[in-house]
Amino acid sequence: MDSYKMFNWGLLLLTFGLLIYLGYLSSKMMKKSDESGFLVAGRSLGAFVGAGTIVATGFSGWGFMGSPGVTYQFGAIEVLGNFFFAPAMVIAVLYFASFLQRKAADMGSNTIPEYIAQSHGGGTMGRVVQGVAGLITIILLLVFLTSQIKAVGLLGASWLGIELDQSATLMVGVIIIYTMLGGLAAVAWTDTVMVCGMALAAVIIIVQILTSVDLSEWETALNAADPELLNPTTGAHYGDHQGTVFLVLPYAFLFTAVLPFMAVRFLAFKPEVKLHKVGVYVAILGGLLSLIPLVGLYVRMQVPDLADPDNAMPVYLEQFMHPAIQGVITLFIIFAMKSTANSLLHTVASATSHDLRLALFKDGATSSRRALFINRGAVMVLGVVALLMMLYAPPFMLSWLGILGTGTLLASMIGPVFISTFWQGSAWGALVAMLVGFFTSGYMMLFADVGWLIGPLTGCAVSSACYVGVSLCTRRPQLVGTPAH
Repeated sequence: MDSYKMFNWGLLLLTFGLLIYLGYLSSKMMKKSDESGFLVAGRSLGAFVGAGTIVATGFSGWGFMGSPGVTYQFGAIEVLGNFFFAPAMVIAVLYFASFLQRKAADMGSNTIPEYIAQSHGGGTMGRVVQGVAGLITIILLLVFLTSQIKAVGLLGASWLGIELDQSATLMVGVIIIYTMLGGLAAVAWTDTVMVCGMALAAVIIIVQILTSVDLSEWETALNAADPELLNPTTGAHYGDHQGTVFLVLPYAFLFTAVLPFMAVRFLAFKPEVKLHKVGVYVAILGGLLSLIPLVGLYVRMQVPDLADPDNAMPVYLEQFMHPAIQGVITLFIIFAMKSTANSLLHTVASATSHDLRLALFKDGATSSRRALFINRGAVMVLGVVALLMMLYAPPFMLSWLGILGTGTLLASMIGPVFISTFWQGSAWGALVAMLVGFFTSGYMMLFADVGWLIGPLTGCAVSSACYVGVSLCTRRPQLVGTPAH
């Protein structure tokens, strides 16, 4: 092992110790709280930690590994698409988080499936809705988690000089430990540390790129390689028309506001948190991380014959960074990918241990100590399941698999989570909307050649229509003289 590999191992072990220590500190919160300590951090997140965990989770492995690979393959249109995530997150924080936070706190909702069930009447039908929402969450986020584990495994393997399966096992093992210890609080605190490193990595990368290449030569080289890279005539992977890239803005807004592993952060804010401060922090951090896909264009100019576009970022670090700086930046990128992986694992475990338990058992409530044991056990079991899924999955492109999971989940949840904020439907409407969104988006992503966004957004439209239509048909007639709610 050379000196730089030893340096990388030292950095990794040091930060592993820090992450586990943060998990230990956050575990003390759960000794002073009920199950909400594990599920929503005891509703204790402040402005900076809340913003940090939102941005870290939203950009993460997709932003640092998937997006440069897509940019290498399809060109600057991905840079534009990536840019829309920061303003979309700010809009979600400023105009949606407050409503979700207040309503969930009033009902005592600790997960998004539980919020859906309680906001649609509860009771037996509410348990069915919660169970279906939890099951859909588990299936689709395990798909997304598989892509995140592969991303962190690939980068860690080249960085540490070990095999993919060894790297992925090491990374997932540490995520399991600190997530088991501290639940969402541990996830949020570690995310905040990670996102600071991610922002620093973004600054270093952009400075290196802009100081090492002449912009006119860069443009000439890319146009010579493929004119579509800088002047696309279609929307490439987003759809046939150039304008389809602008659909990323509403998609990214709904991504932040609706997806359970993102929206649960709104449930975890302190009641008195100033959301405009959260928005400012999100804008700054998100703006910096939006520049990362430029790596794909840089590598396309320098190394035009990559066999696998997803290797754009590892190749960039290996060939264009000093080994010591490469080690530090790679650590920050591993942070980025772990920040989403831990959020996905926590959400999947919560859906299993909390939502399915309450849905399957009428008297599913249990002591705080036993509930915490079940929550932690679910983290361990599902972490191992996701690792095995990654090891035995067929080849796939990281970003496509991520959108398959998140886009289909978005189509499932848009009605009962988002539409219900301004038009309250029925439990039957929520149930049908989730199932229709799941099958519509899933079918279009897997079997229809319509681009990466058209499938999920079509699923959103059909699901929303079903939510409204079925709710109108299944609402109970209002008695004369009964006040409207």
